[in-house]
Amino acid sequence: MMRSRFSPLFGLPAFIVVAFLAAACANMGRPEGGPRDEEPPHFIRSTPAPGATNVSTKHLTAIFNENIQLEDAFSKVVVSPAQKQPPAVSANGRRLIVEFRDTLLPNTTYTIDFADAIKDLNEGNILDGFALDFSTGDSIDSLRISGMVLQAENLEPAQGMLVGVYSNLEDSAIRTLPFERIARTNQLGHFTIRNLKPGDYRIFAVNDLNRDYHWDRSEDVAFYDITVSPRAEHFELNDTLRASDGSDSIVARQGLRFLPNDILLCWFNETYKPQYLLDYKREDRNRITVKFAAPADSLPRISIVEGGPEGLDISKWARLNASSRLDSLEYWIEPEYLEKADSLKLSVGYMRTDSTDALTWTTDTLRFYYRNPNRGKKKKEKQESPSVNDSISTDNVATIKPTDFLSLNIGSSSQELNRPLLLTANEPLDSIDLASLHLEIQKDTLWLPVAETILLPDSTDLLRVRRLDIKWEPGGRYRLTLDSLAAHGMYGHWNRPFKHEFSVKNLEDYSTLTFNISGLDSIPAIIQLLNTSDTPAYTAWIAPGENTAVFRFVNPGTYYARLYLDRNSNRRWDTGNIAAGLQPEEAFYFPKKLQLKKNWEISQDWNIYESAVDLQKPYAIKKNKPKLKRGEEAPRDPDEEEEYDEFGSDRGFGRDDYRGSGNRGGRFGGGLRPNRGVGNTIAR
Repeated sequence: MMRSRFSPLFGLPAFIVVAFLAAACANMGRPEGGPRDEEPPHFIRSTPAPGATNVSTKHLTAIFNENIQLEDAFSKVVVSPAQKQPPAVSANGRRLIVEFRDTLLPNTTYTIDFADAIKDLNEGNILDGFALDFSTGDSIDSLRISGMVLQAENLEPAQGMLVGVYSNLEDSAIRTLPFERIARTNQLGHFTIRNLKPGDYRIFAVNDLNRDYHWDRSEDVAFYDITVSPRAEHFELNDTLRASDGSDSIVARQGLRFLPNDILLCWFNETYKPQYLLDYKREDRNRITVKFAAPADSLPRISIVEGGPEGLDISKWARLNASSRLDSLEYWIEPEYLEKADSLKLSVGYMRTDSTDALTWTTDTLRFYYRNPNRGKKKKEKQESPSVNDSISTDNVATIKPTDFLSLNIGSSSQELNRPLLLTANEPLDSIDLASLHLEIQKDTLWLPVAETILLPDSTDLLRVRRLDIKWEPGGRYRLTLDSLAAHGMYGHWNRPFKHEFSVKNLEDYSTLTFNISGLDSIPAIIQLLNTSDTPAYTAWIAPGENTAVFRFVNPGTYYARLYLDRNSNRRWDTGNIAAGLQPEEAFYFPKKLQLKKNWEISQDWNIYESAVDLQKPYAIKKNKPKLKRGEEAPRDPDEEEEYDEFGSDRGFGRDDYRGSGNRGGRFGGGLRPNRGVGNTIAR
């Protein structure tokens, strides 16, 4: 046996054999060839064993078939019942070690849920959904509840969110009591709450920023509308067995499943924010900003303490440019003596949230500094300037201060056909002489005046931006001129002669997209065309009883679509409310991308309930994507290669109705579907 094993070396001189073996020992590189390890670690055994009873030890050890590592165990690993002191979890080779720091309760079933924290050491294959359980009493609870958590507003899978249950069905439990049993969502937003007793439970999800295992008003939260009673049921499974001769046979066996396993929770934030002063600064000599953490009902009271007339209210020496929510305030300082002051000390009185969540009047004394960014540069230039001993004397050279002019800007030379023209100044505008404003359109070689040119303040910046609303001629070339001294700013500056030539886009430069929506049941809806960053680019509203949304003047490009059921008809998405038991307004995604081209008219059918809600959002615009294994490619959305060209005509018009996609199936029995009567809660 020994001779046959080493037969290639026998018959050679001894020194050659020795040299060959030495070289082989020196080359200790990784063996090449063979399939890549794509299997996660396999659990072998643990002490105490899974499901053990009458456990008194606070030390648990689990053994796997290969070396393992832990990723972010502190935040991913959770223990039920919740622990005041989280256990110490570590990995050493093939061994996983858990040390409990809290006292174990008597007659209690404990679950250690590792979520997706365990993976193998070499390839990083994740062991998802692994958990161990034991009991300190004579029996172990075994029921489970499974489901998924999505973000209500955009259907993003909730990663690492805490999901818990209460057998206490009082509304106050979520605010005051820690969860009785908990789990954490994995990268796909899936969760399983294990080792439950029979009974009725309420289910919640929170992001639990302060680790107190219940909800605080500023935290994200989701709730299930109805109580849930976990149960287990037997069902018949059919397995296919293949014999050595290649023949197949069907063998039936009994399986056990835990229900419900299709719970859908959609998290939201009540947008409650405690009110406090978030930031303040003096960005320029003539401008200060004050920002608050939450919207306000009234303006703060601001007056001078030092740097100007004491007690002088800010309305007397600055102009306000405020957001509609009054949480971002910009003040333009007007008197020159206040501009020149490097430091302004101001009294700022405002409503602030105290420790009891009540708004109380607070006054802060704040100092606004202006630091000249060119101060160091000027000092250096002064040091390098000619001295009195140089051949060139500067004694008789007069210093001439350049005249400051009001700067005006329009920007692009291409004007959208359905948008106003925006004229922006570099300081707040006092007036514009419309008699000195001229808008002309080019006809052949002539410039002809356009009547009724009216400038209005624009909501983007009421002080500095003026809007010119006009029905533009498609493809027209325009010229806007403003005579010298026609525009006057708050600091006494006038404009130079201003001229801006621009072209308006043609109708053929745009696409038109029509959605024919089914499933609305006379509920009004908001529908958005989204760019590739999942950000709205165009928005339309569907009135009650209607089912069509038309998007005109859409620039060619790649888009996606989202729809909200606007149940209160206020034309914006509304969040939920725990105290009122109000779910956030439901969101739906058109499950494929929309590739729009110039001069195209697309009519698209969309049944919002055709696809399960957890399968609707296209993978390309998902932000919470699961981590890919080494060498693994990202999944592609079904039929994403389909383009409207396939349905187009010689005139450049196309159509794709995308019908017949059906339910592609999901993790929980064919995918999660929103309940049209209760909200995004249970499977249909």
